[in-house]
Order: sequence, then C-alpha cells, then structure tokens
Amino acid sequence: MDDPTTPSPYDLLLEALWLIPIRHYLYALILIWTVFFYNFVEFHFLGDAVLQYFRGRVNLIYNPDSPIYHGVVSRCRTLHGRYVATPWLASPHLQTCFLNFHGLPPVFTYTRKLFRASDGGTIALDWLINSHVADADPHNQNEISKEDTTPIAVVIPGLTSDSSSAYLKHLAYNTAKSGWNVVISNHRGLGGISVTSDCFYNAGWTEDVRVVLDHLQHEFPMAPLFAIGTSIGANILVKYLGEEGEKTPLRGAVAICSPWDLLIGDRFISRKFKQRLYDRALTIGLQGYAQLHEPQYTRLANWEGIKRSRSIRDFDNHATCHVGKFETVDTFYRKSSSTQYVGNVAVPLLCISALDDPLCTKEAIPWEECRANKNIVLVTTNHGGHLAFFEGLTASSLWWVRATNEFLGALSCSRYMHIQKIQESGSSGSRKQEEPSINQGPYLNIGEDGLVAAVNLEENTTRSKDATQVLKQRGPKVKDKRSFNVLCRQTKRSIWLLGYIGMVTGFPLVGMLMNYLFRKKQRPITASKS
Repeated sequence: MDDPTTPSPYDLLLEALWLIPIRHYLYALILIWTVFFYNFVEFHFLGDAVLQYFRGRVNLIYNPDSPIYHGVVSRCRTLHGRYVATPWLASPHLQTCFLNFHGLPPVFTYTRKLFRASDGGTIALDWLINSHVADADPHNQNEISKEDTTPIAVVIPGLTSDSSSAYLKHLAYNTAKSGWNVVISNHRGLGGISVTSDCFYNAGWTEDVRVVLDHLQHEFPMAPLFAIGTSIGANILVKYLGEEGEKTPLRGAVAICSPWDLLIGDRFISRKFKQRLYDRALTIGLQGYAQLHEPQYTRLANWEGIKRSRSIRDFDNHATCHVGKFETVDTFYRKSSSTQYVGNVAVPLLCISALDDPLCTKEAIPWEECRANKNIVLVTTNHGGHLAFFEGLTASSLWWVRATNEFLGALSCSRYMHIQKIQESGSSGSRKQEEPSINQGPYLNIGEDGLVAAVNLEENTTRSKDATQVLKQRGPKVKDKRSFNVLCRQTKRSIWLLGYIGMVTGFPLVGMLMNYLFRKKQRPITASKS
C-alpha cells in the first residue's frame, strides 16, 4: 500500500517545472515557432548553405540528338551553372509574394500602340525600344522602321498580369538592354484598355497571339520575331506553337513557369491550405478583372455566380465556360492544356520551371514529351517559386530573365533559328513554300545495297516532314531520300572526311595497280636476257 505522505511523481514534475525560469519557456516557444514557420513557408536557407553545390544545379532535359541543345544551349553558361536564391528570400512563397507586392522593378516608360483585331477587340501593345534604354532618355520616341533588322521579343503575360507587373518590367528592361526591341502584348481588357468586343482571353486562347504576330511580321518584315510566355502566357504560347507547327513566323520561343496541364493544376491548387490561399488570391484578381468589364460579363456570363466565386474553378464555371462556350470546366481545362501540343512544336523552345513552384506543380510537367521533341530543351531548378528566381544579396535581378536573354542571344546568332514554311493554298492565293537552302536539292536515293543515286524534288515523295533528320533505322526495303548537304551535316561527316576515307582506302588499290604495271614492264626485260 502506497504511503500517503509520499509525493506523487506528477507533483514532483510540476514542482520541477515551476523552478524553470519563464524566459526559458519563451526561448522554447520561439524555437518551436521558428521550426514551424521554417517548414510552413518551405525555407531552404540552411539546405542552400550546406548543400549549395548539389541542390543549386540546373537540370536539363533534352533529346540526345537535339540540335538545339548541342548548337545553342550548350553555349549558355547560365543554363549550365547553378541557381542559388537570395538568402532572405530562400522560400518559394516568400519569393512569389515579394515579386507580386514589390519585386524591385526597373523604372522606365513604355510606348503604347493599340491593335484592333478583326472581331473588334482591342489589344494594347507596349513597346520598349533598345534605343530608349541605350539613350537613357524616357522621352525618346523613336519609331522602328520597316527596314530595321533588330530582333523583336514578343512577351505574353500571365493571368491578370499586364506590362506594369514587376517581373515583366525586369524582362522588358534587361532584354532591351541586350540590344533587342521588346513588345508586351497585353491580354484583352488589361493594361487599362476596355473590352471592345464579346471576346475575352482565357488560358487556351491563342488567336490573339496569332493575329499579333502576323501584324508584327507585316509591319516589320526584316526583323526576326521571338516570343516569351510567362505562366498562363507560357501555356498559350506552347499551345499556339503546337497548333501552328512549321507555319509560325517565330524564330524561337521561351516558356517560363507554364502550368502545362490545367486539369492537374486545378487539382493541385485546391489540395493543401497554402495552395488554397493562392487560389483565393488569384480568384480575387479575376473578380477584379470582371468588375472592370461588368457590362459585358453581365450580358454574357453568370454575374451573380462570378461575385460568389471562391476559387478559380468557380470563376471559370460562371464566366469562362459561358463566354467560351465550353460544356464543363474540365472540358475547358482539357482543351486548353498545352501538354497535348508539345509534340507538334517545330521551333526552338526553351522551357524553364521551378520544382517548388507553389502555383504550377511539377506533376504537370510533360517530361517525356519534352525529351522526345528535338526542338525543346526543358530546364528545371529545385527552387525559384513562381516567376521569381531572385538572385544576389539585394534581389535586384531574376535568374530566369538572365537565362532567357542568353538563350535568345545565342539562338539569334546561330543557324538553328526556325524558318517559316507556308503551305500552298489554291483558294486564298498561294504563296510558295519557303525552305532553307540547306534543305534544297540535289537529293539522294539510298537503296538496299547502299548505292546512292540523285533524284529530283518531285520524285522525293517519301521524304519525311523534317528534312534535317536522318533515319536511325533503315529496313531492307526502305528508301530514304535526303539532301546531300543534310546527309553530310547530320551524320557529322564532311566532304574532307569522305575524301580522307577515300584516300586511305584507296592506297591498297593504288599499290596493286603500280605492282601490276611494274611486273608487266619487267616481263620484256627478263625475256631479252634469257
């Protein structure tokens, strides 16, 4: 039987706890809160400090036979280096929030031009000319002439973003400073422009990109066109490239933080508490966009449903599906996702994504589709947030902007730029198909026995769509016709190499011939002696 005078162990424990100073409890509470906050906002400062060499690597996914990687990306030091986030922004959530609330954007002024689409819609094109940045004169209003050959970078913003967004200002200023002309194609109803038709933009609306590029090609025929898409703008850009294939006037493109698969993204953004906060914040932005154009939405959509929306999915259900004539929200997401168009991309395309992106999940990245397409190089980093990628102690620059400018600079100086191919049409006035000189004849017919015979272009009916590719497998009955220059270039054998091989393999034949002639000459001499 227990002695009633013996104190309980719990009493002894409480007495011991009372003896601990209160400040020690405060220290423990601060430590627990710090650990909780560190994990909640997904800080990686300690990991960067200890494992910077390994965790900061930039990962490249590409086809082993990709000419874009070997000819362009392999020359980009930024893409073969490391990305280390700003120490006091070593969190995807801090980076994303800081970018949207401040972002330290450069200060400059755009030159605005309005473009009127055929359906009556108005698109604001905000220009930043290289000469404006070079002269450091905000009042410089020099126009671009039709004969100007300076490359033009067309920027497609993200959801509810316009040219005033911090990340677009970083991109426009640094690209113009690199010697390019930049134009930001604002979405309809954004950039301070009213909606002047019954057509609104959405995550899969590519028609505005198509008409703006055609307009720029007509206005500046000598200037090569490139495109940069960010977030939803990246999804629109990749979808457009897949739809157009070889017909696009773009020479190259870059997609930054694309959501890729909108259905997967919809499930992801409503999965956890942190993602639901972003979902709610973006919904508020969409509702603000709708309020700017309330008369049109009241007439075309469910206005009461828009006001009650608590998620992007709710907004798309009450607004986008009504305006875009989609049966369901899932139908809209499936038809608008760019993943299904990746295989049809025919221009050099650099895709950059952060694996810790709090809005666009890595689960939606089409890894194998990007690897299978020789025109695409996919770049991923372990950190960076959504469209942030701040670097340096002062967070004054964005890593992806630097990588984009280096890639476009290398591409514009290479022979791997895309050349538009226009298919002939008998109804609307045919234009001759443009084809690079390296793909022009004479063509070769490689037979079963390895013999090569010249054929003309009309006979080349079995030539594949991409004339610069070489068949990896040749069956016993397959005949492949190729441009002689393409054959030499793709197999990495030059005329000099072929000549060298011929000389080396010909030496025995020359020796046999000389031996035969020498013996024939010696026979009369031997006969006369005998």
